[in-house]
Parts: sequence; structure tokens; C-alpha cells
Amino acid sequence: MRKLNLYNILNTVTIIIVTVFFSCKNNFNDVQRIGISDNEPIGVVYNFNSKYVDSGRVTAILYSPKMLDYTNRTFPFNEFPDGIILDLFDEKNNKSVIVSDYAIVYSETNLIDLKGNVKIESHTNDTLFAEQLYYDQKAEWLFTNKPVTFKQGQDIIDGNGFDSNLKFTNAEVLEITGMLTVQD
Repeated sequence: MRKLNLYNILNTVTIIIVTVFFSCKNNFNDVQRIGISDNEPIGVVYNFNSKYVDSGRVTAILYSPKMLDYTNRTFPFNEFPDGIILDLFDEKNNKSVIVSDYAIVYSETNLIDLKGNVKIESHTNDTLFAEQLYYDQKAEWLFTNKPVTFKQGQDIIDGNGFDSNLKFTNAEVLEITGMLTVQD
């Protein structure tokens, strides 16, 4: 009788331990997210300064007073609410500068959305002004369907859209609304 009770107790304890063991799950990611709202950035960086290097050569330098890191989202991105200055260097180390009041960098698509007083000045002094502009980092391509002003050489062209590579070698102002040639 005593052996039977001991056997029943041992079986019951074994069943409880096995049940508890298999009911546990790995929720480390859930524990990490405690206290982090899906609407809040996972990090904030002030006086952001980042250099991008490819094959030992600096290809870009990004400056911003503030960066918000939302890489904890399903579609991760970094937001620059106080604007950016982006220096881009070509193979010959010629510098082009992109400035905007606000920017979002989508890491999965390599797309940068620039907004507010966007200005791009190439090393040849060609200059693009826009209220919004997209930059595809992978293709090194600029585009928008918003109003733009493009200064190339002595020509100043206004339009409703823009499409070009970063070097402006095949720049196209879409839906031209005005053109002016400035004489020296």
C-alpha cells in the first residue's frame, strides 16, 4: 500500500514536471520589448555623424542633429526630424551635397524620403531645389512628382517632377512650367 502511494505520488510529480517543462516557451524577444511601445523609437541619437566606406574609400558622410531609430518595427526605418546634410563622394572624390529639413531612411528598400527645403548641389554646381525628393541609394537615382527648380549651367528650369541619376548627367525636369537663361 505504501509502495502504491509512493508510486502514485512519483507519477503525479513526473507528470507535473513534464507538463511545466513543455509548456515553457522561449519569449526572450517579448521580454526585451517590455516597456517599449511600438510607436516609440528604440533609440535616439543626438549630433549624429556617420561615415559610409566602400572598399576603403569614404562614399558618404551623414550629419544630423537628431536621429530616431525605429528598426524595431515590422518595416524598419530611421527618422531625422531636424533634417540632414549628406555629403556624397564619387570615384574621383568629387563631393555633392544633399540638404533637407526632414528625412526618413527605409533600410529594407534603401530609399531616402527627403522633405522640406531639399537642396542638392553637385560638384559641377548644378543645383536642384524641391519640397520633396526621393533618393534610391542602391540605384543612385533621384525622383519626385512635386514642384522643382533645377539650375544647370546658365539655365533655370521650373517643373512638376524630376528624374535623374545622382550626377545629373541625364537630369530631366518633368512638366516644365518655366525656363530662364541667365547671361553672365
